[in-house]
Amino acid sequence: MNLHFLKLSSYTAPAIVESPRMDWIEYGDKNDYFKYLIDRYNGSATNNAILNGVVELLYGRGLDAVDAARKPDQYAQMKALLSKKTNRRALSDLKMLGQCALQVIYSVDRSRITEVHHLPIESIRVAKANEDGDVEGYYYAKDWNKVNGKRKPTFFPAFGSSNEPSEILYVKPYRSGYYYYAPVDYQGGLPYAELEEEVANYHINNVKNSLSPSMLINFNNGVPSDEEQMAMERKINQKFSGSGNSGKMILAFNDNVDSQASIEPVQLSDAHSQYQFLADESMSKLMVAHRVTSPMLLGIKDNSGLGNNAEEIKTASLLFENTVIRPIQELYIDALDGLLAYNDISLNLYFKSLQPLAFKIAEIPDEVELSKDERPFVTDSMTEAITKDLDALGEVEDAILQDYEMLDAEDIGDEPEDFDVEAFLNGTSLAAQDTSVQDTDRFKVRYVYVKGTRKSPKDSSRELCKRLVAAGRVYRKEDIIKMSSDGGAEDQGQQYSVWLYKGGVNCYHRWERRVYRKKLNKDGQPWGGGPLSGTKKINVNEAIRQGFKPVKNNPMVSIAQIDLPDKGHK
Repeated sequence: MNLHFLKLSSYTAPAIVESPRMDWIEYGDKNDYFKYLIDRYNGSATNNAILNGVVELLYGRGLDAVDAARKPDQYAQMKALLSKKTNRRALSDLKMLGQCALQVIYSVDRSRITEVHHLPIESIRVAKANEDGDVEGYYYAKDWNKVNGKRKPTFFPAFGSSNEPSEILYVKPYRSGYYYYAPVDYQGGLPYAELEEEVANYHINNVKNSLSPSMLINFNNGVPSDEEQMAMERKINQKFSGSGNSGKMILAFNDNVDSQASIEPVQLSDAHSQYQFLADESMSKLMVAHRVTSPMLLGIKDNSGLGNNAEEIKTASLLFENTVIRPIQELYIDALDGLLAYNDISLNLYFKSLQPLAFKIAEIPDEVELSKDERPFVTDSMTEAITKDLDALGEVEDAILQDYEMLDAEDIGDEPEDFDVEAFLNGTSLAAQDTSVQDTDRFKVRYVYVKGTRKSPKDSSRELCKRLVAAGRVYRKEDIIKMSSDGGAEDQGQQYSVWLYKGGVNCYHRWERRVYRKKLNKDGQPWGGGPLSGTKKINVNEAIRQGFKPVKNNPMVSIAQIDLPDKGHK
């Protein structure tokens, strides 16, 4: 007789294992507790919906700064250093897995941080603390199941603890009784996530794998061998299991009444009510564990009065924002403050809220009013001064492609992960020349004027932007600076920088960097053929491996003015 029961696994808290054989601390009995949490995310519909909703609220509309208008250079540096992808992924780990990790990469002389990347927290294990109780580093492995004597994890020092070119900033909240790892803030709800998952699995298996209704089949003509039992089980499953076979007749042929097989229904008393109770209880307890003040905030409909009472929803939203969302955001921002301080960046950071406009909370307590001294739109006279020698400046791209092949164009919002192209540099004016100081023997660097990250209103482009786009030329940095210096293009007595400010307040355009590599024959000699003949497009990372070292620009260059917090105002 083969009996099947709904088996609910016994729940245990995560084990923190300190093995004398390892230099790191294992998380879970099999060093797989992060995987356990990910499985609870994937397996429980309610837990999945809550976590997705909370992460969206945590990131909101992105990281911003109260004092961005007063510190535009610092703000631009921060934006170049901390990408949207890095922040979103780090916040996801912080909520779903209880902690997050950032890889910090320094300049060669360690004078500043040049890159910050997210590292999946499930790939990180904490190194054993030293005699003073301080954690001096972390171990990284893409797959910890494959770590052995030959395949060892990579060690990274903790942020601020070494002189190494790369360190790890580990962000976690304080939890009493936990030193190396922090439990998730919904730890008490995990049994119910597992319960909901098991109930769902029971129902789906009941539909897919059992007869309908559930039956106990007794064979009364003796006990067959193990092989015969297995053969009968396979034949019954093949003929009658699955939802498509429901309602079919069963024909049985017997020698006599005494030896006939008996089929008896196996019914769970009040099954519908019992499983409905388990489902409702799981959802309710998961809401409590996540401190969800109203399921409607996360797109989950229930039967509470909050679904029809706007005032109650508003109250629940504000409460959830202030008691759940902001504490996690502040934990992450506190970590970023320490990181940015290394680059002498001091900003009052916050995440722009996703709260409905009808009852949007005050995002920041001390919002700074924009200065009335605003940068004007580029005037007609300024446009004429800037563009009077436009045809004499720059190059036609097709002419470059006679001897060069173009690498991928770069957008600051879509940079390769291991390459920070837009860190801060001074904007020194450079003399015009045939080549650019950004060029090398093998590579050319040029810029093209393109539409920025937002869709600009139809037919609203300024004359300057129209002319730069219509020119269809690529420019050296020197050419762009020369546009400003020639002809006396001025803004309130100061030279106007087309390089940094493009078309001025609310401009939707930016400068896009394009990198070209000199074509070579098989013998390594310069190419003498036609445009793009026999060429292969490669990305920037490949160019770097071939020796290309891009000169770094002010991050303002590749950001449209409309995307700055002050829209380009001074």
